[in-house]
Amino acid sequence: MGEFDVGQAIPRTEDPRLLTGGGRYSDDYTLPYQLRAYVLRSPHAHADIKSIDASAAVTMAGVQAILTAEDYRADELGDLQCGSRWNQNQYQPPNPPLALGRVRHVGEGVVLVVAETINQARDAAEAIFVDYDVLPANTVTARAMDDDTPAVWEDRSNNECFYEQRGYPEETKAAFEKADVVVERVFNITRTITNTIEPRAYLGDYNPMDQRHTLYTGCHYPHKIREQMATEVFHVAEQDVRVIAGDVGGSFGLRGSVYPEQVLVMWASKCLGRPVKWTAERSEAHLADYQGRDNYSVARLALDSDGNFLGMHVRTLAALGAFVTTGGNGPPINNLGTLAGTYKTPAIHVEVSGVFTNTTPTCPYRGAGRPEAAYIIETLVEEAAKKLGREPADLRRQNTIPADAMPFKTGLVFTYDCGEFEKNLTDAMDMIDYAGFDARRQGSEARGKLRGIGISNTIERAGGPSMEEATIRIDKTGNVMVLAGTISQGQGHDTVYKQIVAEQLGVHVDRIRVREGDTDLQGIGGGTGGSRSATCGGSAVFRAAEAAIEKAKKLAAHQMEASVDDIEFAEGNFTIAGTDRSLTLDEVAKTSYMPGKHPDDVDAGIDERATFSPKVANYPNGAHACEVEIDPDTGEIDIQGYVIVDDVGTVLNPALLKGQIHGGVAQGVGQAVMERAVFDDSGQNISGSFMDYTLPRAQDFTLFDVKSNPVPTEQNPLGVKGAGEAGTVGALPAVMNAIEHALRSAGVEMIEMPASPERVWQALQATS
Repeated sequence: MGEFDVGQAIPRTEDPRLLTGGGRYSDDYTLPYQLRAYVLRSPHAHADIKSIDASAAVTMAGVQAILTAEDYRADELGDLQCGSRWNQNQYQPPNPPLALGRVRHVGEGVVLVVAETINQARDAAEAIFVDYDVLPANTVTARAMDDDTPAVWEDRSNNECFYEQRGYPEETKAAFEKADVVVERVFNITRTITNTIEPRAYLGDYNPMDQRHTLYTGCHYPHKIREQMATEVFHVAEQDVRVIAGDVGGSFGLRGSVYPEQVLVMWASKCLGRPVKWTAERSEAHLADYQGRDNYSVARLALDSDGNFLGMHVRTLAALGAFVTTGGNGPPINNLGTLAGTYKTPAIHVEVSGVFTNTTPTCPYRGAGRPEAAYIIETLVEEAAKKLGREPADLRRQNTIPADAMPFKTGLVFTYDCGEFEKNLTDAMDMIDYAGFDARRQGSEARGKLRGIGISNTIERAGGPSMEEATIRIDKTGNVMVLAGTISQGQGHDTVYKQIVAEQLGVHVDRIRVREGDTDLQGIGGGTGGSRSATCGGSAVFRAAEAAIEKAKKLAAHQMEASVDDIEFAEGNFTIAGTDRSLTLDEVAKTSYMPGKHPDDVDAGIDERATFSPKVANYPNGAHACEVEIDPDTGEIDIQGYVIVDDVGTVLNPALLKGQIHGGVAQGVGQAVMERAVFDDSGQNISGSFMDYTLPRAQDFTLFDVKSNPVPTEQNPLGVKGAGEAGTVGALPAVMNAIEHALRSAGVEMIEMPASPERVWQALQATS
């Protein structure tokens, strides 16, 4: 294996630039004659707009424009649309980038103010008077479809945006009828606020000379944004919209949707003939950034007397917020198969209603439905073990799909192609010394503490059917440019793509450059999301490198006057088989640009493009084990041990993989024990700052012990499975199971997330 080949834990090649201030994030883009925009937002969750008086603001210093929804409608521009219609019968409400006649959540944009400076724009916004007629609000997901709940949209009086069911209803009903044991649990899965380290920022620039829009934006899907802006909003050709995404300071799903402010800066730039920038303030982001999760589920698991899983039924109300965002209907629907878990349950039926509430709209958040599903099935397994008097790990093992059963069609949606689920479980239990837990618990009890251990053995879908493109361009000096349709938000694409190319071409990583995020550079791009970049982007890069080698072979054969079939390529050299005659890649590349030095049927240069479109998804899986100690006097939770055994197929870079797993676990732990967006009855976000919305810090964790159990998939040429969301999927149930296990010894049977110290203390007090 070469020093920089796939599988080597080389340091991230992008880090020296980023750590020394060389990053270029959205707010770093500045253009000549740039204006600044400020959005005046609704203070009410539900209210009619009676009037807007901007007469004092329009005359203030520096103000260039004050724009409302009426102005937007007058320009006949399109609304924001849900880009992923997983359910064709869903209701798509009108969604202009500013409120038209009525506001439906706190933080919804009402007026756009554009001025020479941000302070001038903010001052002008404070001079605008909006007269509201406040209406009753609907803020509780579990009650969204109740008869007496106010309707967010008149066309949907019961607040149901869509109804979707998956699985086998009749078979599931029969399974429950013959079951000896049934366990049921209600799940209130909390809403999260993503809080990326880089706030959202957008810069729109309309060039009237070539009648072209350019949007500078951090995002997941540059090409998708280009398409939506062109076809749905501005009604122009795609070639007349360019999207440029530089460095991205985290996303986790947040930047996967088209946002009103993206449309507004592009529209304002065209109106004023100058570039317009908007940057979110942190408090503003808590109100206007699309949020995550927020489900209410009632789930049941049916078993026979021997503990075999027979069937499962889940009924979920999933909050969409006030509008359907670009991908907001995805998490409630497109990862339901994770409910089947790693188990042989033959019959599963799931019913989901996407519901409107007078809250900030939701969008995918790391895992996008997978952690929620994993939490449900793994908690039900714990409940079943408790009811049967069984050891939870043994009950899991009894119902786990064996490796020799692959491919395995689950009782819900998914068909797994490979995996060693029982081995993952066994390895995780060995790593955390599951057998020695009782002794450690006795030690905790001697110190007046509670101790618990929790496990999860989960699976998810990643890298499903889609398309990705990459280009390999080798210049006259043999240096390599990689163009990819993905976009990195911290995953390390620069490093991994260089490793793939270095191994294929035999070129040192220092001679490779990677470029992403500019729709003018790469015509096709699927973007980054759903743990697809290694699968789709990496495979496209791999194939483009193969194409470059094949073309270079033809050029080398011509230059050495040999048959192409006799040319062998290894470690950067083209050799005539059975001889010592060879050319380096540098030599072939240099000659390829010379007139007359290539065959008549072969174009000059080495500039090869390839696409990759997986026919089916891959299925990352893994076992997590978490051990906690709880102080009953304060409710404080201390994570004592945490181990992960993950199967993400071929490991491209072990160091980057561990970083992805660590980050995912941190977000899973955060939701389990502290993160929670809370709206009061009037629709006010009372967790609207870091004073009230808690994020985990390093002191809240222990060291993570990560082990890989790679079972390469055959669904892509690299054998990789997605890794970006795996940590979150397994962490949420493992941590909550550990906490409940600890509390059970004190008489507390269950606790809802987040299991904050206050909630834990209150639960213990109620029992005592």
